[in-house]
Amino acid sequence: MPATPEALAIALADKYRLEWEIGAGGMATVYVAQDLKHDRRVAVKVLRPELAAVIGAERFLAEIKTTAHLQNPHILPLFDSGAADGFLYYVMPYVEGESLRHRLDREKQLPIAEAVRIATEVAGALDHAHRHKVIHRDIKPENILLHDGAALVADFGIALAVTSSSSTRMTETGMSLGTPHYMSPEQAMGEREIGPQSDIYALGAVTYEMLVGEPPFTGPTAQAIVAKVVTEDPRPLIPKRHTIPPHIDAAVLTAIQKLPADRFATAAEFASALANRSYTSTGVTNTVARPLTRREIARRSVLPFAAGALLVAAAAAGWTGMKTAAEEPVTRFALELPAAQQPLVTRAFAISPDGRYLAYPGPGPDGSQIWLKSRDRFDAHPLAGTIGGGGPVFSPDGDWIAFAQGAQLKKISVLGGSSTTLADSMSLSVGAAWLDDNSIVYMVNGNREVRRVAATGGPFTTVWKSTTLLAYHLSPLPGSRDILFVQCTSTGCVTGQDLWTMNLGTGEGRELQKGVASGIYLRTGHILYVRRDGGAFAVRFDPKKLELRGSPIAVLDSVAVVSGNVPLLDVSAEGTLVLRSGTGFSTQPLHEMVWFDQDGKVTPIDTSWQFRNTAAGDNAGWRLSRDGKRLVIGLATSTGDDIWVKQMPRGALSRLTLESGPEIRPRWTPDGQSVLYGDFVNGSVMRRRADGTGTAQTLLDRPEAIFEFQYTPDSAWLVYRTGGTVAQIGARDIFAVRVGGDTTPVPIVADPKFDEAGVDVSPDGKWIVYESNETGRKEVYVRPFPNADAGKWQISTAGGTSPLWAKNGREIYFIERRQMRAATVTTTPTFDVGTTRTLFAIPADVYSAETDNYAPFDVAADGRFIMARRLQTVAAPNVPLLFVLNWFEELKAKMKGR
Repeated sequence: MPATPEALAIALADKYRLEWEIGAGGMATVYVAQDLKHDRRVAVKVLRPELAAVIGAERFLAEIKTTAHLQNPHILPLFDSGAADGFLYYVMPYVEGESLRHRLDREKQLPIAEAVRIATEVAGALDHAHRHKVIHRDIKPENILLHDGAALVADFGIALAVTSSSSTRMTETGMSLGTPHYMSPEQAMGEREIGPQSDIYALGAVTYEMLVGEPPFTGPTAQAIVAKVVTEDPRPLIPKRHTIPPHIDAAVLTAIQKLPADRFATAAEFASALANRSYTSTGVTNTVARPLTRREIARRSVLPFAAGALLVAAAAAGWTGMKTAAEEPVTRFALELPAAQQPLVTRAFAISPDGRYLAYPGPGPDGSQIWLKSRDRFDAHPLAGTIGGGGPVFSPDGDWIAFAQGAQLKKISVLGGSSTTLADSMSLSVGAAWLDDNSIVYMVNGNREVRRVAATGGPFTTVWKSTTLLAYHLSPLPGSRDILFVQCTSTGCVTGQDLWTMNLGTGEGRELQKGVASGIYLRTGHILYVRRDGGAFAVRFDPKKLELRGSPIAVLDSVAVVSGNVPLLDVSAEGTLVLRSGTGFSTQPLHEMVWFDQDGKVTPIDTSWQFRNTAAGDNAGWRLSRDGKRLVIGLATSTGDDIWVKQMPRGALSRLTLESGPEIRPRWTPDGQSVLYGDFVNGSVMRRRADGTGTAQTLLDRPEAIFEFQYTPDSAWLVYRTGGTVAQIGARDIFAVRVGGDTTPVPIVADPKFDEAGVDVSPDGKWIVYESNETGRKEVYVRPFPNADAGKWQISTAGGTSPLWAKNGREIYFIERRQMRAATVTTTPTFDVGTTRTLFAIPADVYSAETDNYAPFDVAADGRFIMARRLQTVAAPNVPLLFVLNWFEELKAKMKGR
């Protein structure tokens, strides 16, 4: 090795082991190295000696430190920086992939959709940096890395450090920051004050090259290029590539206008224009002469939220006029989206603090996922990597969404990209809160514990814990010292809900109001709370003394409340109200039970029997008796959710349970004489004779929520799955207790880092099959029982849920992306997995519940599957989301003098 790398290797030897050089540029040399402390591969960038001498160690370390707080999925983060034996360096993740420059050198032009996607991702990174007062100053294809298809912007730190040094001393070195092809005119002219529009120009030039194969201006020398940048107008893109849509041509040309004031005000506006088919450069030029305020952006971009009827109301109200907040009208409209993008009727949603985005659980090819609707777009789009996610919550700056996925707390940028796991254990209930100090409070252990974690990740702290009470619907209060939450005394908060405050330092609380399903603090100085009956009330609140002032006033009625404790309502910080209206509405269409043979042929069982199930198998579920003559099923009726027994195929239907709370997920005892079911209110496992005689017997009564359970074939063990425990085991874990002996729970598969569920015991009682997210997605596994540590075999390889054993024990059935799959297995003399095949595709009108954990099917002895089919003639109710813009004005009028 040359002398300089050897000296560098010695200088960094206590922290990094240099492995090889991967590139050198005008300002730095890049090495692959091993981070000795964290045992990870990193990229170490070392400034050229002459540049290091110009900048100086103190200035370099001070300036590059300011970029360490940039947290965005499309910004390559800064791991470390330092000075050692005259070397100035900084450390970033080592990204396997290639730079955009390498891609363009190889392909010249990119597919239009891919070029737009990369430009949009880079725009998101720039918009985040600009809002944190950081300008990149050197956007070019070399500084855009492509990893797993996603764009990552590199070198924020070196740009900031270099530009902070003396321009005269920089000139003496013969170096300048920026690349002529992508320099903005103001940067090329050497202006000292460079703003965000300079980065927007550079990104426009990069996008231009991605689309047509060359930058806007070329020339034989840097001087010739700079002269064109300053004096010539760029040529339109369409003549160079006729397939480029006009709105993309207009957006790119606007981004590379000569004057900064004629470009987009923000990188986010550039990204929006690339996606807006109605965009024209003429229209935008009239609106971007100066940066818009958030209120102006919200007002000008609200029309696509309504996508139809709202256009008439907008014209009448004159929303595009320049009005003060007090003059803005209170305006109502219903969100209209295509059926494939509709929010799920029973799931909580969130609106961003500035009212610009709506995040909600919606449909997806593999189950539910988080969707995002922006005011400046007519349609919504799903966020990749959020399948099965729920309970979305926005960050205070509106740039991120926290959500629950499996048993994990995650966050994802509103611009997309990969998600980040913040906590490995989380209750799935709605109600996490993202505080102003950039920490998140969330619930674990069946809602019996509240934890706090930094939004950037790291260790958690326990704020509150109880063995008898549950916490729901966490909501921020000013100052990040206290929160609002709903406290209740029974699993699921079916009864006894009250609104409390909680101090995040001590865990102590104060009761504010009884009979409340959820509460939100408003910037107007009020608390808005919703009761179980759908009535919403506002009352003045003192956040310093944590006291209510005056009497509550009814401000809304008929807010939809799901299951008695999930109000479908949210309010943005700037005063946009969004809610779903209706009380007691049905959330499921009619269903019927059908047979599927192993080729996918469907046969109705009893066309005279139809049912409307509150969860269509989610909590209710059904199972065949061993002889196939009876079906036990959980059904919802006007008197509650109870267990029923159906004589197969077309016999009588009789009610088995009449307890006060929902009874869920029934299972037959091995002898077929009794039924096991869950008491959802008390968290108990009950047993009752299938003929309805006698009284129910409590088999298991523990403090944790229990959602799956079954006897082993010899009735010696009761195997069950928890939904959160006081003992800080992961949110979903598998245990067993001996029947008739020591009832101490035995952990079977209880890894606190992962979510294990969907357990089913083999017909011989020697094996269990279950699903786990230990690989980052749900897969199906088999272990011996009861000694589960004696082995483990993975059954699925491309995602798998809802496993069940065949009655002969020689096959395992599971669902993979709405495909019914079958894996052949042998259990003697040792366990082995054979071939796996697809049996049939599950039709769209058949419930598959891939995000649930209780198999939404059962298998008869002859290999047929019994499943629930939605009747196409009976549609689910259309209950739209309602928006009220400038709702705070209406609230203030109602609360005037109170």
